[in-house]
Amino acid sequence: MTAALAIVLSGLVLAIGMLHAYWGLGGVWPATSAERLAKAAVGTPGITRMPPPRSCFAVAAVLAGVATWPILAARLLSEPWPRWLTLIAGFAIAAVFLGRGIAGYTSVWRRHFCEQPFSRLDAVVYSPLCLALSAGFFTILLAGGPQ
Repeated sequence: MTAALAIVLSGLVLAIGMLHAYWGLGGVWPATSAERLAKAAVGTPGITRMPPPRSCFAVAAVLAGVATWPILAARLLSEPWPRWLTLIAGFAIAAVFLGRGIAGYTSVWRRHFCEQPFSRLDAVVYSPLCLALSAGFFTILLAGGPQ
């Protein structure tokens, strides 16, 4: 079961990373314009365009790295460093997703990211997805991967 969860988590995070890279290249899907995408994906008040491509590519790169963690943690690939580094990284990743998931339901976050449709999407998609990812990462951490 750990292996299947690792593959699903890795694939999901990699897909999200690829979407960010696509946005960095100027793509606007799933929106119909750059302005609509910015309002749906970023959500700060009055936003009219996406962050610069380098920001999208940076997020994509981080997510690509995060996507490798479940595969390493589940020992589907051998780790090129000591196991404890993988475990610390996993705890940090799970904690970041947990924090982001919880933040989406706070009043401070909602005031700062109040543009629609981001605010609605955050409540029903983005924050729950982050909480689910966190749960998945913590599950693999607790399982310790196949022995």
